[in-house]
Amino acid sequence: MTNKDPSFSFAKELQEAIDFIRITPERAREIPSKCPDRGLGEAAALRLLAPYILDGAAKLDADNALAHMDPPTPWITWATALWNARLNQNILHEATAPFALKAEERVLKWLLPFFGMNGGHMCSGSTLANLTALWAARDSKKIGRIVASEAAHLSIAKAARILSLPLEEIPTTRSGSIDLSKINNLSDACLVLTAGTTATGEIDSFDLVGEAKWTHVDAAWGGPLRLSASHSSRLNGIERADSVAVSAHKLLFQPKESALIMFSDPSLANAAISFGGGYLAKPNIGIQGSRGAAGVNLLATLIALGRSGLAQRIDKVIDISEKLAHELKLETTIELLAQPKTGITVFRILNVDMQKFHQSLPVGMLSLCLIKNEYWLRSVAANPLANVEVILHALRETIYS
Repeated sequence: MTNKDPSFSFAKELQEAIDFIRITPERAREIPSKCPDRGLGEAAALRLLAPYILDGAAKLDADNALAHMDPPTPWITWATALWNARLNQNILHEATAPFALKAEERVLKWLLPFFGMNGGHMCSGSTLANLTALWAARDSKKIGRIVASEAAHLSIAKAARILSLPLEEIPTTRSGSIDLSKINNLSDACLVLTAGTTATGEIDSFDLVGEAKWTHVDAAWGGPLRLSASHSSRLNGIERADSVAVSAHKLLFQPKESALIMFSDPSLANAAISFGGGYLAKPNIGIQGSRGAAGVNLLATLIALGRSGLAQRIDKVIDISEKLAHELKLETTIELLAQPKTGITVFRILNVDMQKFHQSLPVGMLSLCLIKNEYWLRSVAANPLANVEVILHALRETIYS
């Protein structure tokens, strides 16, 4: 006799949940303040939560959404994410995730050549990817310190703290790239270079790649430019690094949590970051133990769109940033920090309180960043559906009102 539980079986209400994406119901009641003793049932729970979840979030595909490094996702990933949730596969165990493992391997095989790397794995974000790379550098090459720019992502400082390694922060140029003239001997160091700094999107020079014991490139934001024939050259030299991190949930348009850590010498790196266990069929590589099948989503996207389809969307966001920068330069009341390199445009309005000005803009349109103790507006072209004219109109209306 089969033991059935409807909560773990297919239900017709799943279709209703999909329909809510298009037409979200209005809020009918409040979420309980205490954990309910008796549940409402799945259908009622979905109807209760739909307006909170679907209407209670920023719309990353809105025509004025350029505030953060969070893109809209292609609908094929909505479907594969649903399948992944149904299966709950664990990449740690080959027996429970045979295809999910193959999906990740295939995705890496396809993407590694763009970065000149030879192996790696996926993880839940570039904070973990950066930590993994620096861990591999410490234990395989015995690095004694980490050298990175003042504009490096905070995950580098976190990794230094976790790994008990001293961190030397190098001053940056005005636009945010590392000042090579301030770097001294690197013979005992891991040099971290950034391809797309968080605040300004700058790309550090790769001239010193190979000078350190280990060179890691944090390409969380800018890395996907390597898929674009038009913009790949901006990252020339990345192929000489020892490791590269890329956030797939940024300009590869994937759902969170999805990133890649790639190594030039995966055998050397993996030997330093692998652990075994009696319950494991093969060693666990990297920081995470159990993790989900993010590779399935990325595989589906690559099959559906192809390299050229992804590149088309990447080119679109770069084009948006360049058009915005061009128009901003024509405004006498606006100062542009620098020409955007990776889709991030940073500027400020002259002779105004930038914090107050930002508060007067539509929510989610732009973000505010602090550069050398000065506030600037930051436009992050992660959304290929953004409309430059809408954004310019809102800016001009606020400036001249």
